[in-house]
Amino acid sequence: MSEAVVGEAPSTPLSERGPASPRVVAGFGFWLFILSDVVMFSAFFAAYAVLSHETAGGPSGEQLFHRGRVLMETACLLTSSLTCGLFSIGFENRDRLSTYLWAAATFVLGVAFLGIEVSEFAGMVAQGAGPSRSAFLSAFFALVGCHGLHVTLGLIWLAVMMAQVATLGFPENVVRRLLSFSLFWHALDIVWIGVFTIVYLGAHY
Repeated sequence: MSEAVVGEAPSTPLSERGPASPRVVAGFGFWLFILSDVVMFSAFFAAYAVLSHETAGGPSGEQLFHRGRVLMETACLLTSSLTCGLFSIGFENRDRLSTYLWAAATFVLGVAFLGIEVSEFAGMVAQGAGPSRSAFLSAFFALVGCHGLHVTLGLIWLAVMMAQVATLGFPENVVRRLLSFSLFWHALDIVWIGVFTIVYLGAHY
C-alpha cells in the first residue's frame, strides 16, 4: 500500500465528512430566518399596497399620519442603526465599556421609537381609526405593528445578550450571537425605510 503524500489534502468524500462547525450552521440558520422575515414583510407590503385606498368611508392615511411624529420615529431608529454599528465595533474589539455604552444607546433609541409608535396607535384608536375600521387600517396596523413587534423582540434580545456579556465575557458563541443581533437590527432599519417610504410618504403623494 502506498503511503499518503505529505501535505496532500485528504480525499474523503463529501458524504463521509463530519458536520459543519457550529459557526457555519448557526450563520446559515440565521440567514434563513432573515430571509423568511423578508418574505413575510413582502407579503405585508403587498397587502398594504392593494388595500391602501380601501378606507370604507373612514379616514385616510393623509388625515391620520403626522409627519413630525413619523420623522421623530425614523430619526430614532436610523440613529440606533449607527449606535448598533458602534456597538458591533465594541464587542469585536472585546471592549466592555464601549459595548455597554453603545448597547445602552441602541436600547434607549429603540424604546423611544416604540414609545412614539404606541402613542400613534393609541391616538388613532381613540379617534375611532382602529384596525377594524377599514381594510386600509387593518393592513396598516398589521404591517407597522409587525415591525414594532420585531423591534420589541430585538430589545429583549439585546438585554439578554448584555446579561451574557456581563456574566460570560466575549467567548466565540456570545460574539456570534451579538453579530446575529446586529444583523437583525440593521434588517429592521431597512424594513422601516420601506415602511416610511411606502406607508407614510405614499399617503401624502
